[in-house]
Amino acid sequence: MKPRIYYTKPSITELEVRYATDAAANGWGDKCYEYINRFEEAFKNHLGVKYAIATSSCTGALHMGMAALGVGPGDEVIMADTNWIATASPIVHLGATPIFVDILPDSWCIDPALVEQAITPRTKAIVAVHLYGNLCDMDKLLAIGEKYGIPVIEDAAEAIGSVFHGKRAGSMGKFGTFSFHGTKTLTTGEGGMFVTNDPELYERVLTLSNHGRARGQTKQFWPDMVGFKYKMSNIQAAIGCAQIERIDELIAGKRRVFEAYRVGLAEFDGIALNPEPKDVQNGCWMPTAVFDRSLNISRESLQAAFLDDGVDARVFFHPLSSLPMFESGSYNRIAYDIPARAINLPSYHDMVEEDTDRVIAIVLKLYAKVIDA
Repeated sequence: MKPRIYYTKPSITELEVRYATDAAANGWGDKCYEYINRFEEAFKNHLGVKYAIATSSCTGALHMGMAALGVGPGDEVIMADTNWIATASPIVHLGATPIFVDILPDSWCIDPALVEQAITPRTKAIVAVHLYGNLCDMDKLLAIGEKYGIPVIEDAAEAIGSVFHGKRAGSMGKFGTFSFHGTKTLTTGEGGMFVTNDPELYERVLTLSNHGRARGQTKQFWPDMVGFKYKMSNIQAAIGCAQIERIDELIAGKRRVFEAYRVGLAEFDGIALNPEPKDVQNGCWMPTAVFDRSLNISRESLQAAFLDDGVDARVFFHPLSSLPMFESGSYNRIAYDIPARAINLPSYHDMVEEDTDRVIAIVLKLYAKVIDA
């Protein structure tokens, strides 16, 4: 029986175990924030930003950041229809309305032209989600934001290692957020990060992150506002410290797997993988294959072929506006079309050539069957 190939899993070494063990044994009392502070410092240095706050999730980081911007009832926040719900849920929790617009056919990220068309007097923010490591066109989005006085938020949950014209994903918007879920390139098991270059926004989020207790408050247990509890634990941060020390290795591992797929599928027409335009580096978190409509290769046939061979099959995100809790947005033609003919390919750091060859063979077998039909 062939060994199972997971769609992704983390790279954990003796270093992560050693740091986590130390945090569990010694990270208490006056050392209870030691690894958290260290992780925040290392992460902001990697990203090239001024401020970072470790959080329990990327969703929590988004929730606090949006709250600090004043997003609330009656407001609208523009985002791509193709996303995981974690980007939309903080908008809903704050009483605002997510406005879903279509994606570009090549990057599968938000279409800047449609963003501008969707702006109304109620628009409070624009969220740029760097899908699967692909990068949004930040130049156009930031220009739109500046033109209308609307902050652009970067959801870089999937974009560790992605670089846009020399700037790392998450470092360009009003604020950026990251996920360190167990599936991500850099993991703390669960967890996230809020980053910004805006000192006032940083202070507001820092206060919100500590149940509303301002940093300068001298009264003990005196909250200045109703805040949140989205803190990362010291033990999680210890794992993060080890991971950030290995960040170049982790990114390189993801890019190596993607390159194997790119080379293995290059000669076959009608299979599009994650793009990497000029002056852009894709972090390659989730290699994804989108099949040309003319091939008639469906999501369901891909899932079946993968599962028959013991390989995890992860589908392309359904459009959020197709979910029952939102109003239908079937006019977002590309967002509704691509998921039906796409699949995420397995990717993790200790995948070997035999593994990627096996995945490629599954795709090509299905491809050949369609071509020969």
